Amino acid sequence: MIVVSAKDLTKAYGTDVILDKISFHINKGERVGIVGVNGAGKTTLLKMLTGQLPCESGEFFISGNTQIGYLEQDGGFDSEKTLIEEVDSIFSCFPQMEKEMEEMLAVIEKTHDERLLEKYDAMHEKFREMGGYTYKSEITGILSSMAFTESSFDKKISTLSGGERTRLALACLLLRKPDILFLDEPTNHLDIGTLKWLEQYLKSYKGTIVLVSHDRYFLDQTVNRIFEVDNHKLNIYEGNYTFYAAERRKRREAEMRAYEKQKKEIDRQEEMIRRFKQRGTEKLAKRAASREKRLSAMEIIERPDGQHSRMKLSFKENFQSGKDVIFAEELSKSFGYGSSRKDLFSGVELDIKRGERVCIVGANGTGKTTLLRMLMGELSCSTGRIKIGHNVQFGYYDQGQQLLNGANTVIDELHDAYRLYTETELRNVLGRFLFRGEDVFLQVSSLSGGEKARLSLLKLMMSGANVLVLDEPTNHLDIESKEVFEEALLDFPGTCIIVSHDRYFLNRIPTRILELTPDGMENYLGTYDYYIEKKQQQIHSGKKYLEDMAAGSEGKEEPEDRLSSAEKRRMQKAKEAEERRLERQKKALEEEIEALETDIKVLEQKVCLEENMTDHEKLAAISEALTGKRAALDEAYDRWLQLQE
Repeated sequence: MIVVSAKDLTKAYGTDVILDKISFHINKGERVGIVGVNGAGKTTLLKMLTGQLPCESGEFFISGNTQIGYLEQDGGFDSEKTLIEEVDSIFSCFPQMEKEMEEMLAVIEKTHDERLLEKYDAMHEKFREMGGYTYKSEITGILSSMAFTESSFDKKISTLSGGERTRLALACLLLRKPDILFLDEPTNHLDIGTLKWLEQYLKSYKGTIVLVSHDRYFLDQTVNRIFEVDNHKLNIYEGNYTFYAAERRKRREAEMRAYEKQKKEIDRQEEMIRRFKQRGTEKLAKRAASREKRLSAMEIIERPDGQHSRMKLSFKENFQSGKDVIFAEELSKSFGYGSSRKDLFSGVELDIKRGERVCIVGANGTGKTTLLRMLMGELSCSTGRIKIGHNVQFGYYDQGQQLLNGANTVIDELHDAYRLYTETELRNVLGRFLFRGEDVFLQVSSLSGGEKARLSLLKLMMSGANVLVLDEPTNHLDIESKEVFEEALLDFPGTCIIVSHDRYFLNRIPTRILELTPDGMENYLGTYDYYIEKKQQQIHSGKKYLEDMAAGSEGKEEPEDRLSSAEKRRMQKAKEAEERRLERQKKALEEEIEALETDIKVLEQKVCLEENMTDHEKLAAISEALTGKRAALDEAYDRWLQLQE
């Protein structure tokens, strides 16, 4: 059943066309992800479908009696109510229904009116079906999942931060359960735990979902169709983000091959026509006319739209730091005194070496940003000490872009930081970051989130820092910019310390992940998937330990002093045999690890060879082999560590 359809939708602002004659349909229960570069028109499309913007031409249809819900990008509440009052207002019908049922029941007890009893039964059934008995627990559950504790329920909405208001808006939308959810960047301001909960919730959601997102991992988990807004048009892919990325590349390559093949044939035919005409004979003139006729009837393939202008980013260090970058022990941080004191974390230990890419994860409010500022010396630690290594130069990217001066123009912002550059040099480097022409004279305060992010990254690139400290750097970047940024980090020879909730990013960038908790820091060697696997193992181990503790002394073996001498000798031999077996396994694993590391080194050298860089098929095969070897190496290290324990 089609719930949304559109035909030839067009949106323009003056002569600037945003969307040009796009058509599509969405069936009930489908999950659609809308992707595209910043400014492509994704939010514009959502606003048109929700009636907030008119279209110049075309039409769209939403099936009758369909309730829609819309979460705007960074859109929160503007209310003087408390948090719980705002949420309770969604279910305002239930208290009234309860009151009516109580009044009916009182009359029924006195009059025994059967018709009234039937009416009561019908209302009671409706109350139950609508969730009258479960809505309070549902409110608590969803607010808790959105990181709102019961102590925050009585807070005035006007006192909440922008991120808290956005989370509240999403919670209220989910509690309303509309038939169609329109979500614009729903993952903003959510930590990893909340993201995973939202993914599971949306997977089981019975309605239709249309969402705009730059979170590639989230798109993979939640959608089954991709709408790509590209060059004012809409391209549709029947799959998740990974499917889209692969098919998009194949589609563009096929379109370019078809265009080039036809162009070659047209050039050949035109050359033959020219030669026929040069001969000047009647017979050849007829042949030339025949070929011209066939050529004019040919359906010309237009040249495929080229790749969007991409940000050109590369990080270089002015000088190398020492091998030891940061060492910290027994760090803690608290704010306030006495009864108003708030403890963020304690017992944090850090040892970061040159060249590492360390990603810090943790729930919202654990103090990740505070920890970054402590490491750079902007905040003092309550207890513990921090030692900064030799020649360390920090470069900081703050997630709110508060380090930018909103009163400056773009070019002035850059000139204030780097006064030795000429205006021409600054304009050239700004062009690499997609600030061209009159864009360089835009006021910083008027820039979009993505534009501010690009400007902040440009200032960071020019700093030449050898230790990049990045706080949620992929927020506000579109997918293409994220890919450019990730490649720049992978090529950076210095050290990276990054706070991020972007799981796709966390699967590409870190050499290890640190999880910040109120009680300290947990260290995980590897990327996000490895971190999740280890977390699951810890959970299972904890459950088994509790089960063993609950079992008490049941199943314990006899004390050793009750065994016979022969039994003791047998046990000793078995123990020695087991130790020899483990030693053989360790040796075999160490040899396997050494061989895998050698293979990986050889493959990495092959990737850099010039003849391979231009052969996409060979490069893809080498990349696939390299991925397999790295996965095998991670698995071998896991088995080796288990044997050590």
